Amino acid sequence: MVKVLRLLLVASLMLSGIAVAAQEDVTITVRCAANIAGGEGWRCDNFAAVEEQVEQELGINITLNLIQDNKAWADYKTEFVLAAEAGEAPDIVLSGHEDIGAWAAAGLIMPLDELIAQHEEFADVVPNLWASQTYDGVIYGIPQDAEARPIFYSKLLLADLGWSDEEIESLPERVRTGEFTFEDMLATAEEAVAEGVVEPGKGYFHRWGNGFDWLPYYLGNGGEIMTEDGQLVFDQDAALAAYELIGSFVKRGVTPETMIGTESSAIYAEFAPADNVMFYQGGTWQWADWARNYVADLGGNDYLLENVGLMLFPAMNDGVPLSLTHPLSYMISSGSEHPDVAIALLAAVTTPDANNRHAIDSFHLGILTTQVESEAYAADPVLSGAHYMLDYTRFAPNTPFYSAWSNAYWAGIQAAHTGTPAEEAVELAVTQLQNELGDQIVIR
Repeated sequence: MVKVLRLLLVASLMLSGIAVAAQEDVTITVRCAANIAGGEGWRCDNFAAVEEQVEQELGINITLNLIQDNKAWADYKTEFVLAAEAGEAPDIVLSGHEDIGAWAAAGLIMPLDELIAQHEEFADVVPNLWASQTYDGVIYGIPQDAEARPIFYSKLLLADLGWSDEEIESLPERVRTGEFTFEDMLATAEEAVAEGVVEPGKGYFHRWGNGFDWLPYYLGNGGEIMTEDGQLVFDQDAALAAYELIGSFVKRGVTPETMIGTESSAIYAEFAPADNVMFYQGGTWQWADWARNYVADLGGNDYLLENVGLMLFPAMNDGVPLSLTHPLSYMISSGSEHPDVAIALLAAVTTPDANNRHAIDSFHLGILTTQVESEAYAADPVLSGAHYMLDYTRFAPNTPFYSAWSNAYWAGIQAAHTGTPAEEAVELAVTQLQNELGDQIVIR
């Protein structure tokens, strides 16, 4: 049926003199953000790789205008919004899935359900990723990548602490089953400091600034951000538990007081050699960056495989381990004059071959069910070994109000981290939420 629809689309283009004239030479602009040195260049480069295929498929000539850099996310997103408001938006824009809520509500991106139905490639997308692409029951994005945000650990330092090889290798499974909890991890970090295996403050490194990575502390303590019917909520009990936990890291001597505000490059330089820091809360894509730019002289990927492991975020009060995924999404601008061509290009890059190029080079998890079976993906022991984490993953909700929610939660985190009692941190967050969101938020 899908093939029939695609043939009808091509036939329609060929039979319509106006359409042929308009699309005989079609220019498509694609805007991507990527850490090219970290292997993310395929986000835009994949379109060049499939350009000829799509030209033959549609019987048109395509001029691709690929714009890709590593601009700061806030500036990058502002650039798109301003361009859209000026009627100069790119046809395809890559951004975090959380932008779908705000950009769809503002009419800056177009609904994709009908376009997706014309291309069978999209049926291979890992089913639970579509939830992250949906706003108000409508799909607005195509997943470009996914990742796990696990806890990395140093095998070297665990061995120095007296752990056996079997204990070290079985750690991810013991976390998955709930046998090894987040409290067990902190106790291990404390022991490493007490035994002199690591210096004080180097038992556990967490996120250095605002971002999604703080959500596991709230979600793992039973917190909910948005109900199934779309109501934004803030759970004070879950926030209190999260702030108490976050505030304990420095007090227990496993995290430095300066953790928040430290440059990410300084953190990578400390953790990647695996001989300074015991546990680090990070993202799977950082592995490729470390291999190329931080431990290349030690052996790169082979060195990391031998000395670094990764596991789910261990269970907290709700007893369930978890991971967090922040898929980046391709979206089609509402102002695009060629959405049929844009979606054909997106279908062509949503294949195991194309996505493997990005996933393997940048150490992101695959977005397609068949990627796990593909030879190239299966040959990467870390990627294929971490794919199970998608079964435990959680998302931030797509809502225009998520930034306000996140910023209020973050205000409480900063307060708790610097020693403010957790109860006062909760009050700070609640006050900010009520001031900014009013009736849009339910405080439980």
